[in-house]
Amino acid sequence: MRVVIQRVRSARVDVEGHTVSSIDAGMLVLVGVARGDTDEDVSYIANKIAHLRVFNDDDGRLNASIMDSDGEVLLVSQFTLLADTRRGRRPSFGSAEAPDIAALRVESLKRALVAFGIRVRSGQFQANMDVALVNCGPVTIVIDSKEKEQPRRQKTSSFSDEVA
Repeated sequence: MRVVIQRVRSARVDVEGHTVSSIDAGMLVLVGVARGDTDEDVSYIANKIAHLRVFNDDDGRLNASIMDSDGEVLLVSQFTLLADTRRGRRPSFGSAEAPDIAALRVESLKRALVAFGIRVRSGQFQANMDVALVNCGPVTIVIDSKEKEQPRRQKTSSFSDEVA
């Protein structure tokens, strides 16, 4: 499961000219469900979203979570996050989950966030949506549940080492 999290002042989803969901301050979360994603992937992503410290604390530092800030989440399913662009010019979406299963995973993610006490609104699954947002910061974070087992990148050299 891959998500793009954007800290927003506001966000909304329109379908055919009508607003289907909107939030004030919080997070717009674009969600791509990959083939084979499990409940474990959903839990991992929900936990990251709930506890990610991307909101300002009283000292103006990025040290507060969505729960600390009393913000809302707008979840928008977006299979194009799983695009494979390694060959040619037309993206392949073969790694995206089938729509019926993806819809269940997105709904599971919503329930998991609600269980943390977060107010969650959603886009309309499989609709052609217009998403409007005011990105605050800007703060944009990408999280992929498949990367949770990979070690952090090792620092091989610093810029100052290269210049010296």
